[in-house]
Amino acid sequence: MRILAGLAAIAFLVVGYLTLDHAGLIERVGDTETLKNTVRDLGAAGPLLIVALMTLAIVMSPIPSAPIALAAGAAYGHWWGTLWVAIGSETGALIAFGLARFVGGPGLAGLLARQSSATFFDRFLHSQNALMAAVFASRLLPFLSFDVISYAAGATPLKLWRFAVATLAGILPASFLLAHFGDELGSGDLRRVGLTVLALGAITLLPLMWKSLPHRCREALGRAVGLR
Repeated sequence: MRILAGLAAIAFLVVGYLTLDHAGLIERVGDTETLKNTVRDLGAAGPLLIVALMTLAIVMSPIPSAPIALAAGAAYGHWWGTLWVAIGSETGALIAFGLARFVGGPGLAGLLARQSSATFFDRFLHSQNALMAAVFASRLLPFLSFDVISYAAGATPLKLWRFAVATLAGILPASFLLAHFGDELGSGDLRRVGLTVLALGAITLLPLMWKSLPHRCREALGRAVGLR
């Protein structure tokens, strides 16, 4: 029964995406300037559209989410833009997690654990703290698919509330950065835009820079800031 429900959900998502694409809405979502003007014209309903589009972008992976976040920042500034983007992202992530869990996530996780002979994998899969930390860390890495992580997490025994907390904590920085970038683009100040681009690039490279440091340096820095 769950398999049939899962297939029905997938069919619904595919049909929904094709319908939106045929109507030209996908192309409009990818145009930040057009979307910014649309949400502004909607007045008080504009934030609801941002939240709805971000939710769809997470659940329907082919829909781009970055232009929506940029438009939110350009239309509402980085603080309110961050709020609407974060709400939409969190809602979409919870829906994706729920869909994967409903189709039989825990059963799939158990199957993977039984098929794996690696003790580490088995322990990791059944450690709520480790899974929660993995979700949180993945949200901070822009080159990892937000959508795929949300669905994949539903195929593990991770508790819903832990997933929700880890996702929210991880998406707030990225949501703020994208909304802030959109706000800067809307300002038309090329100097501010350039500084924002440099800051975004530096933050994106931080995990790689940390990983490239020698082990002794990482330990020393960790002790200096109280991480150890």
